[in-house]
Amino acid sequence: MAAVAQSVKLAVLIDADNTSPNAVCFILAEIAKFGTASVKRAYGDWTSPGLNRWKTPLLENSIQPMQQFAYTTGKNPTDSAMIIDAMDLLYSKNFDGFCIVSSDSDFTRLASRIRESGLVVYGCGERKTPKSFVTACDRFIYVENLMPTTEAARPVGSDGPSSAAGLSASVW
Repeated sequence: MAAVAQSVKLAVLIDADNTSPNAVCFILAEIAKFGTASVKRAYGDWTSPGLNRWKTPLLENSIQPMQQFAYTTGKNPTDSAMIIDAMDLLYSKNFDGFCIVSSDSDFTRLASRIRESGLVVYGCGERKTPKSFVTACDRFIYVENLMPTTEAARPVGSDGPSSAAGLSASVW
């Protein structure tokens, strides 16, 4: 089964506005069970102070930051950019599946559309993720199930590990 998983090419798209950087190493370790993350991108307005803590996880995990400025309030240009890129990647026909990392229901239709094209969709987000997005995915992974209890309880603004190097055996 490991050989099969390694031959599966996945595009991993992360909504950095709605994902804790503390969870990145745990998410990528779980995704590796299903295939190779051929593309790893995180979307957000990287000029925003709220995303400062993403620098180390991006570097340590070879995730490409995708800049999307917040031109107006009340809209989410990050979601739009992520959806457009997902469709471009879908039509490239270079992938066997997608992993959409977000707790946002805005990606429900995207997950459905990718599945309509015959590709597998793994979703990953917090327990607060709306059921519509969870059920639109072939499989949904709750971040809280991947992280040690101390990490899952830690507020988004606090520091935590950013790479798999610091994991203890008790996590798995």
